[in-house]
Amino acid sequence: MLMQQLLQRTASSTLHSQIQLTIESNAIMTAVNTFVTMWRFLLTLGPSAMVILMLNKGIKDYRSDIVDEAQRVRSIHIEQLRSTYDFIIVGGGSAGCVLAARLSENPAWNVLLLEAGGDEPLLMDLPQMYPVFQRSPWDWKYSTEPTDRYCLAMEDRSCFWPRGKVLGGCSSINAMMYIRGNRHDYDHWAELGNPGWDYDNVLHYFRKAEDMRVPGYEHSPYHGHGGPISVERYRSPSPLLDIFMSAAVQLGLGHPDGDFNGRTQSGFAPPHGTLRDGLRCSANKGYMRRSWQRPNLDIVLKAFVNRLLIAKDASKRVLGVSFEYGLGHYKVLASREVLLSAGALASPQLLMVSGVGPAEQLLPLGIEVHQHLPGVGGNLQDHISTSGAIYTFDSPQPGQHLSFIVPELLNEDSVNDFLHGQRGFFYAMPVSEVMGFIHTRYQKSGRDWPDVQLFMGSYGYGADGGMIGRRGAAITLENYANTFEPLMYHDSFVIAPLLMRPRSRGYVQLQSADPKIHPRIHANYYDDPLDMAIMVEGLKLSHQLTQTPAMQRLNATMNIYEWRNCPEVEYLSDAFWECLARYYSQTIYHPVGTCKMAPLDDPSGVVDPRLRVRGLRGLRVIDASIMPTIPTGNTNAPTLMIAERGADIIKEDWHRYPHGGWL
Repeated sequence: MLMQQLLQRTASSTLHSQIQLTIESNAIMTAVNTFVTMWRFLLTLGPSAMVILMLNKGIKDYRSDIVDEAQRVRSIHIEQLRSTYDFIIVGGGSAGCVLAARLSENPAWNVLLLEAGGDEPLLMDLPQMYPVFQRSPWDWKYSTEPTDRYCLAMEDRSCFWPRGKVLGGCSSINAMMYIRGNRHDYDHWAELGNPGWDYDNVLHYFRKAEDMRVPGYEHSPYHGHGGPISVERYRSPSPLLDIFMSAAVQLGLGHPDGDFNGRTQSGFAPPHGTLRDGLRCSANKGYMRRSWQRPNLDIVLKAFVNRLLIAKDASKRVLGVSFEYGLGHYKVLASREVLLSAGALASPQLLMVSGVGPAEQLLPLGIEVHQHLPGVGGNLQDHISTSGAIYTFDSPQPGQHLSFIVPELLNEDSVNDFLHGQRGFFYAMPVSEVMGFIHTRYQKSGRDWPDVQLFMGSYGYGADGGMIGRRGAAITLENYANTFEPLMYHDSFVIAPLLMRPRSRGYVQLQSADPKIHPRIHANYYDDPLDMAIMVEGLKLSHQLTQTPAMQRLNATMNIYEWRNCPEVEYLSDAFWECLARYYSQTIYHPVGTCKMAPLDDPSGVVDPRLRVRGLRGLRVIDASIMPTIPTGNTNAPTLMIAERGADIIKEDWHRYPHGGWL
């Protein structure tokens, strides 16, 4: 017995030593990999910066269409600010630009637009450059609260949430994908008690905003022509686009007419983008550059609105706003309405710091409560994606790449192609050359209402050496070194599934009465276990695409190094895919819902179907925050639609009633 115990102790001690040695070896290897990764970043930074400088100078010299000096929006001199305007618009993002342009169409109204950022820099026009502006001075740089349930590969286990701090807002820094959502999304809004927001009503506003330029849609009843936002296909795709489409067709998933905004949404096709002549068509370019010189429209850029001014009497009327500009503090009044269009994070924050929101949040911060509205900041929804499903493959011709290898394309030839040939790398959108909408087994309605969206992208995290993709996703250097460094500059692609209609709900929590301190963002991804189950199904379908003959001819292979995140689970099992989803969680920049539109009997509502804030007079919220549920697809086009309809609602109310319909 004594000998047996001694042998067991010896074996246990030996095993413990082996495990300890393995842990120490892995730690050393991780440290070495991280050091190598960091040095490579530094060594490639200089050449990359030189190409960007060359590109910027070349645009100034040769691309007057991008410089667009005559149409560039200019802020008024602050001395020209009037004391009172008919309408004050807070936020010059997608919705704010629409409202400023549409309301100033009435020459009898004077309109003020206040935007915290400046005009778009030249390089924002280039589709390929969009990730560069995330985590930059043109980004508000929000982050979610740290968690042990998602974003586990990210810095501080927190999800990075870019938001545009520039005229045009997120339409100026997004990936320009033009997806309206599904017919059933808007019919559902109406079913929730929001008359006028069903698909048949809102389709008019999608068409009104659109200038469809893709051949073949000239007579489509689903599309508009001559609107402010032009829609085109992305230029200069990689050869992988055709292979992606072949794989989808081999699984029986091709789209019948390639139009996700038309008769049906399900299937795979190259997406349309908010593009004009291959370049970004932001809300600023589409709406403001055609209207900013109107004498009844004033714009103040780099103006930070810090409070709504609310009457202290029984009227609870919103009188105007206070804002900071330079070193000065200013107040300006609205004789008709203040329109809050600061987005799904800043709109609820500004309401709360002004005393409109959940009293239990405001009172402990010393904020006087003007209107107790428990729904402000709640109902937060977003399209969470899993961005880590990277596949390497073999190109048919040695030395020729089918995917985008960024360092090989950041060169003088690519700059010249862009400046003089209007083609090439800087026009491309590798993040989603082919898009798909699919139904998992959990979508049982039988309707054309997909629950997962797929992005098929022609590069992986290793394709740019981590300079942009890693930085944009905020993946830690250590995780990047362990999982993606071995794939560096290999041909690769990504298939990223997005959860379309999450059951989980998050919330925005005020942490200070100071409007310059970001609120706490509780994303609460995967709180509902069905959300994770759907994501796992999306990842499994993505993997099926890589097993088709079209993909297998390239020897498409899953990045085995991602298994290092959860080595205890079975490779390619449901648990493996769940691990991937929890580590490489990434927002697709679609937060909505925090100032929910709802009928009066819904206690979580903030605005009514006319977009008026409950309990107050003279204040509407018009932006993505009013969405009761998130649409099935990218949210920029729906935000433009909301603002187009919101502008018409305002015009109707002030035409019909002497006081705009305010009781």
